[in-house]
Amino acid sequence: MFEVMDRAMREFKGQLDELEAAIGMYVVGRHVGWKVLYLVHSKKTIAKYESLLGINVREEFPELGPEADRSVGLKAAQAMSNFWKVVSGAHKLDISREERRSIGG
Repeated sequence: MFEVMDRAMREFKGQLDELEAAIGMYVVGRHVGWKVLYLVHSKKTIAKYESLLGINVREEFPELGPEADRSVGLKAAQAMSNFWKVVSGAHKLDISREERRSIGG
């Protein structure tokens, strides 16, 4: 984990808050898995963070991490028939954008 973050830091050029956000996604992704990351972030944002970190989230993290069951958005998405249609916006969730990004107990 530190190798990914250290390499990204050494090679990064740009606005530091972007790298900070990418590293935050990386740390959280270890706990929630890539499906939750796709519910929290747009595909464009994930691609940007993958580029900054030199990773592919679907290869780097499990589909569902040990804390994924705490994700409000994942619970709502699992009630739908197609996860990727939820991610793309083709199927709307019955929760707000803020709830979709929330984690509970």
